[in-house]
Amino acid sequence: MKNHPIFRGVATALITPLDENGINYEQFGKFVDWQIEQGVNALVVCGTTGESSTLTDEEHKAAISFVVERAAHRVPVIAGTGSNDTAYAIELTKYACDAGADACLVVTPYYNKATQNGLVAMYNAIADASTKPIIIYNVPSRTGAAILPSTYVKLAQHPNIVAIKEANGNISAIVETMALAGDKLDIYSGNDDEVIPTLAIGGQGVISVLSNVLPKQTVEMCQRFFDGDVAGAAKMQCDMLDLIRALFSEVNPIPVKAATAAMGFCQNYLRLPLTPMEEDHYNTLLAAMRRHGLNV
Repeated sequence: MKNHPIFRGVATALITPLDENGINYEQFGKFVDWQIEQGVNALVVCGTTGESSTLTDEEHKAAISFVVERAAHRVPVIAGTGSNDTAYAIELTKYACDAGADACLVVTPYYNKATQNGLVAMYNAIADASTKPIIIYNVPSRTGAAILPSTYVKLAQHPNIVAIKEANGNISAIVETMALAGDKLDIYSGNDDEVIPTLAIGGQGVISVLSNVLPKQTVEMCQRFFDGDVAGAAKMQCDMLDLIRALFSEVNPIPVKAATAAMGFCQNYLRLPLTPMEEDHYNTLLAAMRRHGLNV
């Protein structure tokens, strides 16, 4: 049976404030503090939203250490340590464990992909090297590699593999995973438009892009569900759909970087191949933010 979940509720998949000189740690620190003050339950550093794919090795490791130190045990910190190079994923995972991260988020291998047997072998190798819990990150729309529900049963046998960030966009597959392995693996929604459906089948929360912009409201939505106000939670899910869609009108993290820049937390600075939002999408995003009470 599972131990207590790494977190319950909302983990923000943090943006990484960047400028022409690299990571802007002054902005990063203020943003981490604000997120915690707003009540989020955990922080994810160097995930997709944090532009991990264009951070240098030095920046990736420094960002993990920085967020661990800044959070100072106020909330759990989950470090993105996945790669399509298993040896490098192991190196990053060991580093994150030594740096004091509470867990590691490990994405499926992208580009080279893998068979289901390969995925099992890769995750077991990383989990063997880890001293902290591993959250599997399944996002086939980005990686081209999807983990099947039956494969989660095999992965759940490793004591360090404890949870899933499920962003496959397939509620039926999530239900099947819950039926097969839900007694051993905690499931977190990886999609902001599927939080309440995921909670309704036994999920523990969300690893969220939306909470970069509306952290307090995203936490409230989950808490309402946990408190038994399912109708209220569902209404919040539906009410925030316009902003969620605006935040994914272009590939993440382009819109959320624009949004947090408009809020004064960072510069709207992205590294190629990502480019700033197109004007019509940006205007739609600002309008949605204003509808939700943000002064932008």
